[in-house]
Amino acid sequence: MKILLLEDEWMLRSSIEEYLEALGHKVVSFGKGDEAYAAIRQESFDLLILDINIPKMTGLELLKSLNEIEQNYPSIFISANVDIDDITQAFELGASDYLKKPFHLKELGLRIDKIKKEYEIKRMQHIILSPKYVFSKQEQMLFYNNNVQVLTKKQLRIVTLLCENIGIVVDFEKFRSYAWNDEPVDNATIRAEISRFRKLLKEDFIVNLKGVGYKIERYLPEQKR
Repeated sequence: MKILLLEDEWMLRSSIEEYLEALGHKVVSFGKGDEAYAAIRQESFDLLILDINIPKMTGLELLKSLNEIEQNYPSIFISANVDIDDITQAFELGASDYLKKPFHLKELGLRIDKIKKEYEIKRMQHIILSPKYVFSKQEQMLFYNNNVQVLTKKQLRIVTLLCENIGIVVDFEKFRSYAWNDEPVDNATIRAEISRFRKLLKEDFIVNLKGVGYKIERYLPEQKR
């Protein structure tokens, strides 16, 4: 996993970084919250490990700022702080786990393994459509940065049909049958509906093949950045 570590205590930060890299993880570490926040805005991470009481921007402030811009990551808070209000806020902000200092590095590794397994199970049940869009086959929902994208019933049927045919062109007849329940709509109406849907998307993953239909190409993680 690619992990961002935010810890201002140099000795502890170095120990965690060394231990996790020995386990095969890639670790990018910071001692100041604002620097960590800037890095997250520039590149993707699989997991955040955050201390609470950090200069410039606390771990809680960092996670809150990420939520405000709809960037959500699995996160583990590590802190000597036992204030129940801070712990409560961490979980309300979406933290995956909380580990009280001092802790054994092996325990941190076990917590990370648990999150990694949950992530892999979730990935098997989801279709990655773009860097930030994912479609859940099980839940029949479209997610942007782990947040549900609100769709009309028609839009949900359109994206479901396309996701069931990844890499395959879906022609107008299939849209008419599945999304419009065989209603006698013309191709122009279907095109207009899909065009409105695409304008709502923050990342357009739908490919238009003029006069033929639409498709979603299979997205590969290697295409990131």
